[in-house]
Amino acid sequence: MGRFVEDKKLHGKSFVFKDREDAGDKIADFIQKYIDKNSIILAVPSGGIPVAYRMSKKLHIPFDLVLVKKITYPWTTEAGFGAVSVEGDEVINSEAVEYYRLSEEEIKKQKEKTVQILKERNRKFRRGKPFPDIKGKTVVVVDDGLASGSTMKAAIEMITRKKPEKIIVAVPTCSHSAVKTLLPETDMIVCLNYRPDYPYAVADAYENWYDLTDEDVLYYLEKKEGNDD
Repeated sequence: MGRFVEDKKLHGKSFVFKDREDAGDKIADFIQKYIDKNSIILAVPSGGIPVAYRMSKKLHIPFDLVLVKKITYPWTTEAGFGAVSVEGDEVINSEAVEYYRLSEEEIKKQKEKTVQILKERNRKFRRGKPFPDIKGKTVVVVDDGLASGSTMKAAIEMITRKKPEKIIVAVPTCSHSAVKTLLPETDMIVCLNYRPDYPYAVADAYENWYDLTDEDVLYYLEKKEGNDD
């Protein structure tokens, strides 16, 4: 079982960050004592990219991507019944599958469709660069928030296979259910704005909230490569 750390001053509050970059600056200050120079940040696109970018700049440690995505239902692109990594690590919500009576064929088809999207993003974002060697490192996995935790769990499964020394999940905001799901899978969860009440929405932690596009992701990746503040 991992350790959970929160900022008590932000417990249960809403609209505590201006935007994702502000959240990245704040969590960078908070997490300093838990990391070392042998650390690397892995961001979950798209929302985790601005957070990770600011953390990387302030902490002076590198950041890269861990490509995972929710597996959506056949009839919508918004809601999902699980998540998968670009390497095929999957997390399936069995209760959702049973409730909507999804067949094995539907599950397989939706998973394969999602993996193809991730492979295309890998080509677009990585441009041929391999996944970084994280063996023996402290890996800080970053997203803009945790609602159900399924996407982050798929990321953790992919990362765990690559034998890091330690896995720390670092997010600006998180729900009770996500923490409960992920604590057994990781060494530590650092979450500034823990909101245990239901219903929970990641967006409620931010004054300025919007969906990021692939172009937004490329913007931050180009800034990273150019070492531009």
